[in-house]
Amino acid sequence: MLVYILFVVGFVLLIKGADWLVSGSASVAKKYNISDLVIGLTIVSMGTSMPELIVNILASTSGASEIAIGNVVGSNIANILLILGVAAFIYPLTIKESTVMSQIPFSIIAILLVAFAANAPIFNPDYSLMISRLDGVVFILFFALFMVYIIKLAREGRADMIEDAPSEMLPMGKSILFVLLGMVGLFLGGKWVVDGAIKIAEQFGLSQNLIGLTIVAIGTSLPELVTSAMAAYRKNTDIAVANVIGSNIFNLLWVLGISAMISPMKYDPVVNTDIIVLLVATCLIVFSLMTGRAKNQIGKPTGLFFLACYIAYTAFIIYRG
Repeated sequence: MLVYILFVVGFVLLIKGADWLVSGSASVAKKYNISDLVIGLTIVSMGTSMPELIVNILASTSGASEIAIGNVVGSNIANILLILGVAAFIYPLTIKESTVMSQIPFSIIAILLVAFAANAPIFNPDYSLMISRLDGVVFILFFALFMVYIIKLAREGRADMIEDAPSEMLPMGKSILFVLLGMVGLFLGGKWVVDGAIKIAEQFGLSQNLIGLTIVAIGTSLPELVTSAMAAYRKNTDIAVANVIGSNIFNLLWVLGISAMISPMKYDPVVNTDIIVLLVATCLIVFSLMTGRAKNQIGKPTGLFFLACYIAYTAFIIYRG
């Protein structure tokens, strides 16, 4: 019984830990006159992906690589269909040209790169399907290219991929306390979530893949859901969309890259279906922008369609077991 209680408490600690870490780190950065733009593109963006990173690191070191991979793929699908769906239902999302022309295509490239690395065991002498340490290095290199591109946009003054960076500056002592509390919360929360997910899978005869794609994925996507929903409510649609696209790129390249470098992850070919769903969902963003009533806008009807697709996808993976 305790493991289930800790499983739920773990999600709460993950969300609050990420929030504390972002608030404390951003406040320290502002103390040293680092701009909101840089804070948003680094600390806040990484902060909303921190639950996925911590869960994946702990899952990889626990030998639960199926949870790790399922968490990233499932979180990214939830980011698009669930989170964008909810945000668009709250307020129509207008997407800027640079997101359509560069950031979404980069996200598609990241999906194809992960799919290729997992299904083409180039660096594995036994030809087993896995994401190796060398694959992880490649992911990190591509992530570095993405960050160089974002910094270039920022310097040119054209970056619209900006998160909702905190505007208030906390006292230095409180900032450091928030950073420490955030780290402890993320670690404990991640450990309890992974342990609970493994226990649930064992007790109910469910695959770790299923648990990773559903419960863990939705739980670790809650920071993105809160950020995008609040941004849509405040009519800051750039933030709502950029949060999702940026988080997906972070998850695929940074989170999977770090996880694989720590411990190679065995890859179940059944996840290929979920990667296809993720690819189609990402392409749906572009398609909806081309066919919508307003240019470069995801309206409420499309938001409802995204939500319906997510419900159908969840039903499918539960049926698949």
